[in-house]
Amino acid sequence: MQPPSRTRNVLAGGRRLSSTKRQASPMRTVARGGQGLTSATRHAPPRTERELRYRRLRHAMHDASLDGLLAFAPGWRREHVHYLAGAGVRASFAFAYLPLAGDPLAFVAGAADAAGVAAAGWVADVRPLAGRGVAAAIAAGRPARLGVAHLELLPAALLEPLRAGLDGVEIVSATRLMSLVELVKSPWEHERVRAAAAVCDAGWEAFVACLRAGLAEYEVVAAVEAELRRGGAEDNFMLIASGGDDVRGMTPPGPRRLGPGDMVRTELTPRLGGYYAQICRSAVLGPAGHGQRRSFALFAEALEAGLGAVRSGVTAHDVAMAQNDVFRRHGLGEYTTSRYTRVRGHGHGLHPDEAPPIVEGEETVLEEGAVVIVHPNTFTPLAGYHVLGDPVIVTAAGHEPLLRTERRLWEVEP
Repeated sequence: MQPPSRTRNVLAGGRRLSSTKRQASPMRTVARGGQGLTSATRHAPPRTERELRYRRLRHAMHDASLDGLLAFAPGWRREHVHYLAGAGVRASFAFAYLPLAGDPLAFVAGAADAAGVAAAGWVADVRPLAGRGVAAAIAAGRPARLGVAHLELLPAALLEPLRAGLDGVEIVSATRLMSLVELVKSPWEHERVRAAAAVCDAGWEAFVACLRAGLAEYEVVAAVEAELRRGGAEDNFMLIASGGDDVRGMTPPGPRRLGPGDMVRTELTPRLGGYYAQICRSAVLGPAGHGQRRSFALFAEALEAGLGAVRSGVTAHDVAMAQNDVFRRHGLGEYTTSRYTRVRGHGHGLHPDEAPPIVEGEETVLEEGAVVIVHPNTFTPLAGYHVLGDPVIVTAAGHEPLLRTERRLWEVEP
């Protein structure tokens, strides 16, 4: 990692705060404080968590007239199997099956995943993922209607044997059903997300500390990744963009080297104990320009409006509209459309980008206990693409903030 840089925080109104130096190893500080990867985050969820999840899943299954729920884990979309089995998997494919009544099953590819699922203790019957074994095991329970989470991602090589072995069984998508159950986290899950959010805070500190002119984007991301891993993070989904007002969005890191005046934007999403949390922030190398300050003021206002709309009972649409209305009031409504941006936030937990998408027209109700990030990230002519966002836990009266990092535009001496 490069030598620490001195940084200045900049408020929306442009007031500079005193310069601060990075403390040594912020990630190790988190771990020493008990918020890192402790024994609590290493261990599988307790049996009470299993009972709670299965009860909620079966209630949703009953309402949807499903006799069985098959969770599929393709590639990196492993959250549904993890939720049902109480353990993560690493192979390319896996299944976990929950009947409306009876014991769950798991089907995994490889000894490591089999050992991991068995060690969690939620699923006693762990079988190899091979041939028509999945269909045969499900057929033994004689279901009439089967829901498959991530059915849309199931390859033909796995779907065709499933259909052939379940002739006469109606197979429907249960992706949304399972996603909505997972949206509302338990108190045990909230503790996991809070721990991941503490890593976000330390990760942002490491990000700002390593910024300097001449570094390539990939060097910045590598330095942050190293700090996150030292702090116990198991993974990190991270996007970055550097440059001026021509920047239209974030991407994986490239070879572009930072220069004075650049605004460096990032979406940093570490995973700890199986759960992700995300922070969205922007920093400037050198004094922020007039357009960059105006841009930050706009995005800070939009974020505050979005967070102000969050409470139990509102919809994702309500939160998106609160943010977009700020842009409209400033004559920048065009930049809230899909031409310039994707979402104004989303859920996260076992996956970094869970349902619901926070967009206008999305009528999913945010219930108490849901975890979402609110971020009005988009391009505007003021300073190009700008990112600013915080994750929260939805409460009856509003929300619980998960980050300690202040919402400011950071100036870094180049």
